[in-house]
Amino acid sequence: MSKKESFMFVIAVGFMLFALFFGAGNLIFPVMLGQSAGSNIWLANAGFIVTGVGLPLLGVLALGYSGKSDLQALASRAHPVFGLIFTTVLYLAVGPLFAIPRTGSVSYEIGVKPFLPEDVGFLPLLIFTIIFFGMTCYFSMNASKIVDIVGKILTPLLLIFIAILIITAIIYPMGEFQAPTKPYLNHSFFKGFQDGYLTMDTLAAFVFGIIVIQTIKDKGIVSKSNIMITCIKAGLLSAILLAIIYSALTYIGASSVNKLGLLDNGATILAGVSSHYFGSYGKILIGFIVLAACLTTSIGLITSSASYFHKLFPKISYKMFSVILSIISAIFANVGLMKLISISEPVLVAIYPLAICLIFLTFFHSIFKGKSEVYIGSLFLTFIISLIDGLKEAGLHIRSLDQLLKGILPFYSVGMGWLIPAIIGGFLGFVLSYIKKIR
Repeated sequence: MSKKESFMFVIAVGFMLFALFFGAGNLIFPVMLGQSAGSNIWLANAGFIVTGVGLPLLGVLALGYSGKSDLQALASRAHPVFGLIFTTVLYLAVGPLFAIPRTGSVSYEIGVKPFLPEDVGFLPLLIFTIIFFGMTCYFSMNASKIVDIVGKILTPLLLIFIAILIITAIIYPMGEFQAPTKPYLNHSFFKGFQDGYLTMDTLAAFVFGIIVIQTIKDKGIVSKSNIMITCIKAGLLSAILLAIIYSALTYIGASSVNKLGLLDNGATILAGVSSHYFGSYGKILIGFIVLAACLTTSIGLITSSASYFHKLFPKISYKMFSVILSIISAIFANVGLMKLISISEPVLVAIYPLAICLIFLTFFHSIFKGKSEVYIGSLFLTFIISLIDGLKEAGLHIRSLDQLLKGILPFYSVGMGWLIPAIIGGFLGFVLSYIKKIR
């Protein structure tokens, strides 16, 4: 018989989900957005919250709603080959190639580098990443304790320290908002929407959703309706916390330009803000916030990624994959924060629309009776446009093609040209499935 969730269990799971999502990008990108958006911060922030909060919440709920055990099974509704390729690419992106290394890079940039003299070379970063990912690897070996470690201990402490910084910055603002930079001058909502891609949280939602659902099942809650109710309650708690903190960090970034100048590194902005308010103690405060946030996210991603790759290659143990992924992440973290961000942007622009499309197809699954043609048509046309966008982000685009698409595709100029093709592709797939049926 399926149990019902207790209030404290929902709170613990909500805190766990918040802490898993709230990592490196969630700290640095809102303040960067705030600085660049200037007086247009609230429109930009609204777009950021859609992709940084709303879509991740829908991603977790979609996994629970589907009844599938993992992302590969969900994505395989289109085709098993797509399910395998998309899931593997997603786990590599939110795993050892981008998201996990970024947790180590951001932790070093904010939590360690401000305490070191300039031009210290590569050795401190190397030593730090070995220690950081060593800790990540150790905790990932104890995955069953993740709710206790993250939800009940680290998250409350993390929220207390973030609250201290935010309340101080709101009571004593650093300065007035400046004029928005060129990218945020027009269509600031859509620019903020795309900035939310950089958090990778919609991608990570498929990963963390598995942890959340399994945690709920481990408590004896096994009926689909009770799992969904628990997911919604815990997800809403996590979403509210994220939305409040993102908005506050965006405000801090926008008000910091007078004192700090316009900077291109969110880690530097946070360190400067913290030092402004708390002096040398500020470095310790922000250092703790970043280390706690990044470590929890890193643990969750290593745990999930190791589980997935162990499933693909069962001859290699989960623990061995935890070690392998931690080592790879440590190596990539030494590339440097800004280099990691610049490399990841084109990839995220290319695969994010696929994740968004899959989420909405999952919720409409019963309406079109789960016909694979609908999935294939919608995802295929989405990928064509998102791939073009990704290549353009990487500096590889044909100007004539760009002008053509800008003229015929609504929203193409604001980075959402895939939206109408996704709908058309789904409709064409449905028509094709109907024609097949009557034949």
